[in-house]
Amino acid sequence: MGLPVPDFYRPERVGEVWRVPYEERAQQAREWARRFRLKPAAQDETRVWLLLIDVQNTFCIPDFELFVGGRSGRGAVEDNQRLCEFIYRNLDCITQVSVTMDTHQAMQIFHALFWVGEHGEHPAPYTQITQEEVAKGRWRFNTALATRLGIAPEYGQELVLHYTRELAARGKYTHTIWPYHAMLGGIGHALVAAVEEAIFFHTLARLSQPYIEIKGNQPFTENYSAIGPEVESGPRGETLGPRNPRFMQLLQEMDMLIVAGQAKSHCVAWTVEDLLQEIRRTDPALARKVYLLEDCASPVVVPGMDYTDEAEAAYARFAAAGMHRVRSTEDETWLRSLLKKENR
Repeated sequence: MGLPVPDFYRPERVGEVWRVPYEERAQQAREWARRFRLKPAAQDETRVWLLLIDVQNTFCIPDFELFVGGRSGRGAVEDNQRLCEFIYRNLDCITQVSVTMDTHQAMQIFHALFWVGEHGEHPAPYTQITQEEVAKGRWRFNTALATRLGIAPEYGQELVLHYTRELAARGKYTHTIWPYHAMLGGIGHALVAAVEEAIFFHTLARLSQPYIEIKGNQPFTENYSAIGPEVESGPRGETLGPRNPRFMQLLQEMDMLIVAGQAKSHCVAWTVEDLLQEIRRTDPALARKVYLLEDCASPVVVPGMDYTDEAEAAYARFAAAGMHRVRSTEDETWLRSLLKKENR
């Protein structure tokens, strides 16, 4: 069954915003380490890496900008309840925690301000913009932003036409205008308090500093994936967003990668997809190191959009490549069983 869940954990508060009492939790974590004889993570024989994708208020708290409810309507909250309990029960097994944080400002290509219509209006949230609509002038770059973005107005229009064309050519999702979300400096950008608390507790109990990766802050491309942008190059061959080699480096260094977060259909799926492409180029056997904690992730489901089937298809594709689909509650000893085999 693993370690017990600490008494301070309140599953009913996972869907709320509150302040983590760091000093109190630090003292409790040190006592927890003594009580259960937790060794520093640096001494782990088998190195387990837990990667959490965008577990932020903006995606995980009801009534926030892009709450990922899934078909149940409570998806991200229930996912994070299971995730927190998974972290606490496997505190002694998890070597490294990494967290990605979607990070935005208003003037970005997936926000309404970036675009204007035929009558000067901005697109509504969840509007999907195709290359055909851009070519016909239904939607175009908002030239009023050109100076602030450091580009020529004509380049902006060239960019959006190129961008939507590239998405279609690469088989990506149709370009979507998302509600303003994960705004840098805002409450929505912060990690979910209950998850942050669990990560902080792990840091103190195992002496393992989490790695936090900022993503999505490039103005001219989406970054569903933490590894690379949706469109890497602009219409003139210029770089729209860099690729991040750290994730592949960590996979090669660690013995096991466990992935959870939001949304299963978008940022989780595309991060794993990009990682899989890197794996195929490097060593296909590395796919067997990856475990997808699928009951700790939910797909985007909003009026007019249901990506549940797309998420399922992606996870089936990952499993076919050698990755493992696991559940936090199906068998709470699966991780420990694997580690016993590894450490024999």
